[in-house]
Amino acid sequence: MASLKDMRVRIASTKATQKITKAMQMVAASKLRRAQTAAEAARPYAEKMDAVISNIAAAAAASPGAPALLAGTGRDQVHLLLVCTGERGLCGAFNSAIVRLVRERALSLINQGKDVKIFCVGRKGYDQLRRTFEKQIIEHVDLRGVRQLGFVNAEDIAKKILTRFDAGEFDVCTLFYSRFKSVIAQIPTAQQVIPLVVEEPAANARPSPAYEYEPEEDEILARLLPRNLAVQIFRALLENNASFYGAQMSAMDNATRNAGEMIRKQTLVYNRTRQAQITKELIEIISGAEAV
Repeated sequence: MASLKDMRVRIASTKATQKITKAMQMVAASKLRRAQTAAEAARPYAEKMDAVISNIAAAAAASPGAPALLAGTGRDQVHLLLVCTGERGLCGAFNSAIVRLVRERALSLINQGKDVKIFCVGRKGYDQLRRTFEKQIIEHVDLRGVRQLGFVNAEDIAKKILTRFDAGEFDVCTLFYSRFKSVIAQIPTAQQVIPLVVEEPAANARPSPAYEYEPEEDEILARLLPRNLAVQIFRALLENNASFYGAQMSAMDNATRNAGEMIRKQTLVYNRTRQAQITKELIEIISGAEAV
């Protein structure tokens, strides 16, 4: 059994850990609101961009001059998985949930005879995926030095993706990130961004009015589609940022509660052990006095 000194050191260490987890919880809570506001503000723009492109693409997709970002390369052999995760840990299963979804998709594609390439954004996803798919990882973007996420970060990533697509390095690109729902719920999401998936109108939807575009639809799409890729990546980064702070806040709250429970149990054991030693010493004193 541990000595009383060892127990006191253990209790003090647990209390110090509890202070750290409580401080991290408060920091995550203070950053969560701003990150959540940014993520929610980006959703309408990204959704409206999808709606505009869907309206234009309805007629342009069938034309022979449709952009490759919309029509695709005509093949489905090489898949690029764009994986967005966090730069730090201590956030529960946030990073692991995204990596699990990517791993399942990659193994499914490999079993189908497809070629898989992985583009990692974020250190944690890269560290986990390289254990299994080191040969498939073609690039890693580290955002640890970025103090505040901006659209320029998404544009840089989109330019690298487009450069590889123009060079014929892949046929399909799927974006992986965690969509923020609440502090305790973050949903790992897979979204195909190249070629763009255009949703069919609902059966009971009103027919959309006919528009005449100037310039032509193909020229508009040639400008909108690359920007839409950057918009979708930026949205994924903002959703990930909010999800990270939500997951970290929840994880640190649980850690603080667990530390409090450990302190209570350790203190109880310490008091019982101390009382047992005091009782033992009293018995020894009384027995010695009676022997005299």
